[in-house]
Amino acid sequence: MSSWNSISMEILYGVLGWISILCWALASYPQVILNFRRKSVVGLSFDYLILNFTKQSSYLIYNATLFFSTTVQKQYFDKYGYDQMIPVALSDVFFPFHSIILILVVSVQIVFFDRGSQKVSKASIAILVAVWFFAGACFFMALPTHSWLWLVSIFNSIQVFMTFIKYSPQAFLNFTRKSTVGFSIGNIVLDFSGGVATLAQMSVQSVDQGSWVNFLGNIGKPLLALVSIAFDLIFFYQHFVLYHIKASRVSFQRDPESTDSEPLIKDSDHLQGIGTTS
Repeated sequence: MSSWNSISMEILYGVLGWISILCWALASYPQVILNFRRKSVVGLSFDYLILNFTKQSSYLIYNATLFFSTTVQKQYFDKYGYDQMIPVALSDVFFPFHSIILILVVSVQIVFFDRGSQKVSKASIAILVAVWFFAGACFFMALPTHSWLWLVSIFNSIQVFMTFIKYSPQAFLNFTRKSTVGFSIGNIVLDFSGGVATLAQMSVQSVDQGSWVNFLGNIGKPLLALVSIAFDLIFFYQHFVLYHIKASRVSFQRDPESTDSEPLIKDSDHLQGIGTTS
């Protein structure tokens, strides 16, 4: 296994890695807080939530296996060369594990808080069944030859695919409601920061090693960042341009899908950036 050529680059790599993970991890909290303050989950796409659960589960399987399994690491070196570094850090294992916990917390909120007429679509359920059936089939295909690197790479591809489609239901829900109320913009700010930090982290490793193989060897990681950034820009546009609500009008805003007789958010909430996308 290759070692770092520069101690400063190694430190910068670690710092950027934890910055990206902390941003992505903290991105889940504004939504949890918003739901709790409103006692409502109206405005949050349930399809987004369950698709994100599959995405994070696949990402955890890939990162944890490549980080902890010496067998998979050997197969990685056999394929990409022993002069390369494993493109997964401990922070990459922490992020999806933490995200799954937060998803479960929001799921509990959905059970107890006002959810209006929202529900999980049949299309999302069908996608979940198809994805996990495909993953199971790949496991039995890899079993005879012990192609574990190929198998975890499949999970990496699944998480990229799920990242691409998981944001779509939320963007569509914002479009149909002509509002981002109920989906926290704080999530998006942190998510965008995490994506930028991730690309910077991988670039630092490539510069130090004089090779861009780490992008190819863990293609899911840069694709995850790029897809997340692209959708973040869409949510920024929806919130700040398309469906922007002036603070003087927010206190009178009510959600037509909610049975709550109280205003969705107060002026102070809006000024803090609570009550919009992520």
